[in-house]
Amino acid sequence: MDDPSNGELARRLELIHVDLKEDFRELAKRLDAKVSLERYELERRNRDEVHTTMMERIAAIEQARVEEQRQADAERRAAEDRRRQDRRLVFAALIAPVLLLLFQAYLAARGASS
Repeated sequence: MDDPSNGELARRLELIHVDLKEDFRELAKRLDAKVSLERYELERRNRDEVHTTMMERIAAIEQARVEEQRQADAERRAAEDRRRQDRRLVFAALIAPVLLLLFQAYLAARGASS
């Protein structure tokens, strides 16, 4: 008599039932840990949008820095031009008349002594 008894069949079925429950629990945990393709795509799109936005902000900041540098260079050149003009004005308004006056005095002194 190799046939199992009803009690033994019931025990074996119970063990199989317990094993299946554990296997299904483990499978459920594994499935819960998986990310759905839709969610993955949403997160990827969001990441791409954040990346694009960040790159646009970086480009805007770099453009602003370049513009500030251009403006600073233009202001520096304008200040240099003003200094050159001021030097010309000082020469024309102060030094040249003084030199002419000294030259006239020299000529007058030389003419008086001749």
